[in-house]
Amino acid sequence: MATDFLNEVAATGAQFLVRLRNNRRLPVIRRLGHGEFLTRLGPLIVRIITADITVTCADGTRYTATYQLATTLLDHHQHPASALIALYHERWEHEVTYLALRHTLLSGRVLRSTTPTGVQQELWALLTVYQALRHAMVTAVESQPGTDPDRAAFTTALETAKDLLIKAEHITDDLTDPIGNIGRAVLADLHPPRRPRTSTRKVKSPLSRYNKADPHRPHHSTPITTLTITTRNPNPPTTRRSKCLTAQPGP
Repeated sequence: MATDFLNEVAATGAQFLVRLRNNRRLPVIRRLGHGEFLTRLGPLIVRIITADITVTCADGTRYTATYQLATTLLDHHQHPASALIALYHERWEHEVTYLALRHTLLSGRVLRSTTPTGVQQELWALLTVYQALRHAMVTAVESQPGTDPDRAAFTTALETAKDLLIKAEHITDDLTDPIGNIGRAVLADLHPPRRPRTSTRKVKSPLSRYNKADPHRPHHSTPITTLTITTRNPNPPTTRRSKCLTAQPGP
């Protein structure tokens, strides 16, 4: 089922980076070095990255987890494993999208339409507004190289857009001002840099298979001081080669 879904995603032209079960053994089409190799998920060729990630916390807590990632980004020189592993750890950012759509744009209200056609129209309208605001936010952040896009505030962009709409200001594009009022408002109200933190995963539902707390993680949110990423070969042919990369998170 997962293989079929990933093939459907790739068929749209999108690239993906997903996590597979650590015990899943896959045929090797070609080895790429440092434990990476190409394999097939159905008709789709993907690149496999296996890594041990050791987390060291400010309170002295230290634990290691193993990740097996699959991606359609096949060039290991253009897209190094260390960058993709770091990117995968931002996967929870999609929760922010749901929060923005449901709570920020809708203020917690349900859709008003009572027909399938009306619901579809409302959903497309919400997604269009969301994407337009995100586009303005990203354009603004990219004007300041090195700025993390996570620091841009969606609420700031939304409230600025509301004000412009009410006042009927800047209702036409100004090609000489690519950042615009929304972008300037976002840049003036950036969130502080995100602090890397970790804690045990807590699930409210007693029936969930994920409701068992990880005994190795701290019970409360704790700053991370060091992430050590070691890529490795899960099925070495004769010898084992690994590459250790250590990252020091910012404050």
